[in-house]
Amino acid sequence: MSKMKIGILALQGDFREHAEAVKKLGAEAALVKLPEDLDKVHGLIIPGGESTTIGMLMERHKLGKAIKKKHKEGMPIYGTCAGAIILAKEIIESRQPKLNLAEISIKRNDYGRQIDSFEAELDIKGIGKFKGVFIRAPVIKKIHNGAEILAEYNKSPVMVKQDSILITTFHPELTDDLRVHKYFMDMAKDYSKVREAQIELEKSHNGV
Repeated sequence: MSKMKIGILALQGDFREHAEAVKKLGAEAALVKLPEDLDKVHGLIIPGGESTTIGMLMERHKLGKAIKKKHKEGMPIYGTCAGAIILAKEIIESRQPKLNLAEISIKRNDYGRQIDSFEAELDIKGIGKFKGVFIRAPVIKKIHNGAEILAEYNKSPVMVKQDSILITTFHPELTDDLRVHKYFMDMAKDYSKVREAQIELEKSHNGV
């Protein structure tokens, strides 16, 4: 099996920190700026940053359609903070560009401004105790159609899984704890096995 390759949307925000986490876990980090950069990646991370800017640049570079196509094929996507906003089907009181993939309603900056950033101990299903770093974090107001809540803070979901989509409103890439990234990479590992099987099948059909 070839080395796992995780794409990180690198239009704006803290994509470098995610890349470092991916590398520490032994995978290859591929910076995604154009649709063709999605080729051969086994998963995509959409980082924290300015969600409006990321959404606008995503549309400008025609990445939205390409990401949706890859998701339809089963590629896992993980969104942190701004990435969670980009993935949501509803952004309350905003019409900014989004992917409409995650069955959540989310509100931007609902904890307050940068000065209101904080840390909190979370209890994550399947992971355990984890230090959550919240920076101008959005709040997930509603969960729709069976998305699974993996962690909460003050009775609001802060980590959600929906099939091949993972969302956190906090920033695990700003800690030394790699367990959330490992959780996502395990999702990507399953997809990579399916993709490699498909490639081998195509080769046999083509007589390679």
